[in-house]
Amino acid sequence: MSAPVTGRALPVILFSHGHGSSMDGYAPLVDFWSARGFVVVQPTYLDARRLGLHENDTRRPSIWRTRIADAKRVIDELDQVLKPVPGLRERIDPTRIAAVGHSFGGQTTSMLLGARMIAGDEDEDFADRRVKAGILLASGGRGGDDLSDLGRRITPYLDTSFDGMTTPALIVAGDADRSPLTVRGPDWFQDPFHLSPGPKALLTLRGGEHMLGGISGYEVTETTDENADRVRLIQEATLAYLRNELNGDRAGWTEIATRLSNGAEATIETKQASC
Repeated sequence: MSAPVTGRALPVILFSHGHGSSMDGYAPLVDFWSARGFVVVQPTYLDARRLGLHENDTRRPSIWRTRIADAKRVIDELDQVLKPVPGLRERIDPTRIAAVGHSFGGQTTSMLLGARMIAGDEDEDFADRRVKAGILLASGGRGGDDLSDLGRRITPYLDTSFDGMTTPALIVAGDADRSPLTVRGPDWFQDPFHLSPGPKALLTLRGGEHMLGGISGYEVTETTDENADRVRLIQEATLAYLRNELNGDRAGWTEIATRLSNGAEATIETKQASC
């Protein structure tokens, strides 16, 4: 957990890490947000490498479901989660909660926003109305025929319907993010925007790969597209979006959209809720 030293009525971000990561990842984003007025809570999920879950563990096929339950429990017990920091519980605004996730964490987040898993006999509603906005970072698209052989083998549960993902969200995708889980190209990561109802925004990063320039840590070897400017843009854009949705501060988001209008570093597309 990371939090500002001062301030009251602070909004809260529930951050879900990608597959294999943990609560200690994504410092370039977490530090940036917390230094600018947000409390960031980062659960460590069952698939974290540090937990050493065996690849044949019977819980693996349902990890996506366990993640959702853990995320909801964090919100349920937010008072207890914040208790180790004296006075922090009294300094948050529990009515302003956002959910953010990268990769598998984006899939977890999408369920809290109203997406549904339609593989097999699932199709349950996991939406949490306490979450007022979301950000999906390099989060996968629909499954079924769009999955590769590898995707069907290791992530058969990835068959997501975005029809019910009605909570406002920013989808961040790299136009060079080619996943072995799908037979499609980088446009697969834009599905959460195109296949869900508004209000939504899509930030597409020029040259961005799956780690989006290096958001998963300051010194990590998993980033194949290391780019400090790209990380800085994501920091600024996500902060502006969160302030827009949770604080009603439109200026920053408007400035980002204007700045990216030439499409050199990235593009922003938006759509409103249907009447």
